[in-house]
Amino acid sequence: MNAPPGIRCLLVDDEHFALALLEKFIGDTPGLEVVATCRSPVRAVEILQQEPVDLLFLDIQMPVLSGVNLLRTITRKPVTIFTTAYPQHAVEAFDLNAVDYLLKPFSFERFLQAVDKARALLATREAATTEKPTGHLNVKADRQWIKIPVAEIRYIEGWKEYVKIYTEHDKIVTLESLNNLENALPATHFLRVHKSYIIAKDRVLRMDGSELVLAGDVRVTVARARKKAVQGILFRS
Repeated sequence: MNAPPGIRCLLVDDEHFALALLEKFIGDTPGLEVVATCRSPVRAVEILQQEPVDLLFLDIQMPVLSGVNLLRTITRKPVTIFTTAYPQHAVEAFDLNAVDYLLKPFSFERFLQAVDKARALLATREAATTEKPTGHLNVKADRQWIKIPVAEIRYIEGWKEYVKIYTEHDKIVTLESLNNLENALPATHFLRVHKSYIIAKDRVLRMDGSELVLAGDVRVTVARARKKAVQGILFRS
């Protein structure tokens, strides 16, 4: 019987000692695995675009880009635990929906408390993916407002200055931006796989090279930089 996959962690801190301590704590905790460690916040953004990450351990005070601003730049945020030596940033961290806030130096017991909160949130998100999404997407098309049931959306394609929304029964063309639609749709059920495509996860049948094959034999291109992350999210056993 295969062991369940571990929670994939990205560690971001400009201090070597802080990264080493987190790695040790993670190594001593069953069910966690390190995707990468990173001392550069800019590099961390690149990794988040390329690798499937479940849990982000993020320092706040870093050169070039603070942890808070880094998290603000990410459209689809992993579950995040902030780590910092400065307690005054706590309110700002929780405003960004961080699951916990570890004040350096923190103990292994305090680390485990934060991880337990992250596990609970990840389990809730995982359970949500098995349910049909609810609600509607409101878009303007043909000079009228249309309510599209989110559960009926198969995929969305950016096309010049327009966006095409493909549902079970129709194709709706709107001037709404793909970025706005990505933010409006639940991340539990939809995934941006290319600058021009958002797909409904439950419509994916298989991956063929650099394309996803959706129900109805629809083929959608996956961006090269996102291929590994898409594979990890859609085909994780």
